[in-house]
Amino acid sequence: MLHQNLIDGEWVVGEAVPNINPSDTNEVVGEYALASKADAETAIAAAKAALPAWSRSGLLERQGILRKAADEILARKEELGTLLAREEGKTLAEGIGETVRAAQIFDFFAGEALRLSGETVPSVRPGIGVEMTREAVGVVGIITPWNFPIAIPAWKIAPALCHGNTLVFKPAELVPGCAWAIVDILHRAGLPKGVLNLVMGKGSVVGQAILDSRDVSAITFTGSVSTGKRVAAACAEHMRKVQLEMGGKNPLVVLDDADLDIAVDCAVNGAFFATGQRCTASSRLVVTEGIHDRFVNAVTEKLKSLVIDNALKQGTHIGPVVDQNQLDQDEKYLAVGRDEGATLAFGGERLNRETPGFYLQPALFTDTKPDMRINREEIFGPVASVIRVKDYEEAIAVANDTPFGLSSGICTTSLKHATHFKRNAEAGMVMVNLPTAGVDFHVPFGGRKGSSYGPREQGRYAAEFYTTVKAAYTQA
Repeated sequence: MLHQNLIDGEWVVGEAVPNINPSDTNEVVGEYALASKADAETAIAAAKAALPAWSRSGLLERQGILRKAADEILARKEELGTLLAREEGKTLAEGIGETVRAAQIFDFFAGEALRLSGETVPSVRPGIGVEMTREAVGVVGIITPWNFPIAIPAWKIAPALCHGNTLVFKPAELVPGCAWAIVDILHRAGLPKGVLNLVMGKGSVVGQAILDSRDVSAITFTGSVSTGKRVAAACAEHMRKVQLEMGGKNPLVVLDDADLDIAVDCAVNGAFFATGQRCTASSRLVVTEGIHDRFVNAVTEKLKSLVIDNALKQGTHIGPVVDQNQLDQDEKYLAVGRDEGATLAFGGERLNRETPGFYLQPALFTDTKPDMRINREEIFGPVASVIRVKDYEEAIAVANDTPFGLSSGICTTSLKHATHFKRNAEAGMVMVNLPTAGVDFHVPFGGRKGSSYGPREQGRYAAEFYTTVKAAYTQA
């Protein structure tokens, strides 16, 4: 079956491209159509034409469609979770978990559609009233990455539709399957034609067409820092709203007084699960002297017990890296770490399994310095480094010494240090005795510095991006 693009309510044929399973490169997950520049331009025009009616649609209509989508995603969680695992490489358990989260996001915004509100205040001038309302921002371009192929599209599409926007959605080339499934579900749930348009294809073609269009009012992007900067520049040229979620180099601070078992679980889960391919991954483990050796030994033993294998295989803890390019990048940084003088305490080897895939043993560096490239640049793989520090004061200074600021964590039993860290960690999200990766769907997601730009995602904070505020004055 050729999975086609959805443009103006119709499925449109394009050049077929195979979607390869990273756990078994002999398997084709499916054939997906590539959109052209002309397809993208037609999709934008369709979204623009659909905007007046959808932005003024009834709340129950929006709520009903979002709720239908939530119900179907949840009912098909095993099927969709399996698809996710096959095309991205997450374990089946992780794939199902991400699918459930997508359903929860759609369910949340179905409820939000019935809670849309404004504000009425008296004017400073007698006899005049003022109403503040939120309206759809317009045609929204959505560009998503490959590492969360169903959750990230969900947390962009759901609030955009909830607030009455029309959409042109370009998923990452590596993971068209989950994107197509979500769009198909929403299409069958009753979205009017042109409200949601799917244009699968190359960023240089489809993504660029979205960036170049004067009819796109806002762009929400999750991906690399380098691409994010180009998106921001294009949006500045057109004076459009932009929301960027980019990289991370997240610290997990482990203090001498930490519960060792909790600290190890936080580090291993945060740094290596989902193959370390999370912008919130704990790639820097900042550990004080008194617990350092015990912590490193315990993490190493834990890593030895993990099963790295086919994502669909029962008992697998960590699946493959997403593709050859990412594997090459991971191995490049392993070489960089060695060249910089870090000690590869564990892992970093290519692995052969029953099925051919991009398998990499989780890697742990020790004897690293904060200024090493492996501690400054995002690797985006199952690679973490340990930085030994003297005390809490040095630990928080090292934790904040990064151009990124997405997530930051601390393991400690000290209320004093936990309280200080929550206030002084230079990150958008702070975790205490929890992995840096793992957030709730109903609260804001986003960071500081080079990690994020623009309004937060998720929860009620999503309204800041997907709406524009109007103040209307009336004299009785």
